[in-house]
Amino acid sequence: MAGLIPKSFIHDLLERADIVEVVDSRVPLKKAGKNHQACCPFHNEKTPSFTVSQDKQFYHCFGCGAHGNAIDFLMEFDGLQFPDAVEELAGLMGVQVPREEPENPQAAQQKQQQTQDDTALMSQAARFYQHQLKHHARSDQVIGYLKKRGLSGETVKRFQIGYAPDDWDSLLKTFGQGAKQRQQLLELKLINRNDKGRHYDFFRDRVMFPIHDRRGRVVGFGGRIIEGDGPKYLNSPETRLFHKGSELYGYWHMQQAARRPEQVVVVEGYMDVVALSQAGINYAVASLGTATTTEQLQRLFRTSPRVVCCYDGDRAGRDAAWRALENALPLLKDGLDMAFLFLPEGEDPDSVVRDKGKEAFEQALTQAKPFTDYFFEHLQEGIDVSTDAGRSQLLSTAKPLIEKIASGYYRDSLMQRLAEVLRREASQLERHFDKPSYKRPASEAIKMTPIRKAISLLLQYPQLGTTISVKEELQGLQLSGIDLFIELHKQCASRAMTTAQVLESWRDSNYYSALQKLALWEHQLDDENIEQEFSDIFIYLIDQYFEQRANALLKKSQEAALTKVERQEYQTILQYLNKAK
Repeated sequence: MAGLIPKSFIHDLLERADIVEVVDSRVPLKKAGKNHQACCPFHNEKTPSFTVSQDKQFYHCFGCGAHGNAIDFLMEFDGLQFPDAVEELAGLMGVQVPREEPENPQAAQQKQQQTQDDTALMSQAARFYQHQLKHHARSDQVIGYLKKRGLSGETVKRFQIGYAPDDWDSLLKTFGQGAKQRQQLLELKLINRNDKGRHYDFFRDRVMFPIHDRRGRVVGFGGRIIEGDGPKYLNSPETRLFHKGSELYGYWHMQQAARRPEQVVVVEGYMDVVALSQAGINYAVASLGTATTTEQLQRLFRTSPRVVCCYDGDRAGRDAAWRALENALPLLKDGLDMAFLFLPEGEDPDSVVRDKGKEAFEQALTQAKPFTDYFFEHLQEGIDVSTDAGRSQLLSTAKPLIEKIASGYYRDSLMQRLAEVLRREASQLERHFDKPSYKRPASEAIKMTPIRKAISLLLQYPQLGTTISVKEELQGLQLSGIDLFIELHKQCASRAMTTAQVLESWRDSNYYSALQKLALWEHQLDDENIEQEFSDIFIYLIDQYFEQRANALLKKSQEAALTKVERQEYQTILQYLNKAK
């Protein structure tokens, strides 16, 4: 994309959007007084603590602390980056996102054009493989293979499954007529080049599974061998479009069925995802030839509170499960759940759902092993915990892993289980572990002072900026935060704004985190007392300025004579302060 999104557009977009409608489109809300409520979509709860304010255009969860404006909600709920969330919100509003000219507009334009050309070529390649599935000389044999695997024509079409011909350069001949086109095919890893400089197709004689990013664009491929020698699956290597550690096969299709499924199943193969989907299990994804990464798990936990890793019960499957568990430890907050289902030798999700049906597979998911059980099962392999040496080894191995866990509940559970295995009290083990950092609620995380209180009121009630004018004297007040307050006041006095708009304008500043906390501060004031409270703080700040100025003049008079104007100023200030008392 060329250039940055103008801040003025973001401000106007937030003014046009209604956060209640945005949130309600993904999480059904109920009216609760002047606000709206729901159970928080970002952590598991039974009693609603997620509040959306239409006046402030701001949401806040009193349980987990999640908060923000409509853009923040889309970023968190849909797992989007900031520019993509703005694009999504603009799309909901039916408006086009403008772009400012970047410092190097030509380079930005070239990059944007390259991305468009790359995604267009990948889409064309996907259609090429689909066409070959129907019209190649071997199509009957390949289609017969897919039917034998139980796939219907509708499923094949929905997942855009195709066939890469067993030819040296079938795709190359179609799309690589010129040197520029061949170079693009090479950079997207659709073709290879051998030591003699000859080009040839990367995928040959394989069933092709297009890999879509979260926006539905084809960014890579997975190819499954039909018969003969070679790796069972061949995946696209890393390219400027495709990063296998961040993409998940089937994620985009899953999101079309349900944005917030109750659980997500991570399986090993493309065929597993497709077969499960055909059986009505539309919440399966596959990692792309590697253990499930932290980035992939983070996206999944944003999508669903429960992730079940379903792997083969052999050594390779259990190793993949353990790597996934290690990557998940820092992400496991309270309310999130992770479990592991190991299938018997010779079975996979594809075969289970074909032979035993959807209900049998879903029943197996309910019996999946909790991650806490698998944690100790894995760690105790090869360790004799009946000996002091074995127990010492287990403690040493478990310690750094338990310390990674974000959830207080899971940490306590694992500590208790570890104590039982080691034949100790949990309290005896605490001294061996680093204490978890306590994340205070936003309202506790910052000490409230008069200037911070004034800023907090102004953020939550921006209309206060029009009720009281900033006195010139305040600009001379020596007080931490006064410059920020004056700037905020000037901003709020310039036009009608919501809390969401005010905060958004500070997103890229060093003050943003502190301002977010102040925007959540609970003042325990009735609406009719808000303006009076703000006025009282204003008067306090003016008094502070005059006290500072009086002290400065007094100090100067002790060192040198004051001018006539300064003496008059000093007397006026004293009269004001005496009257104020």
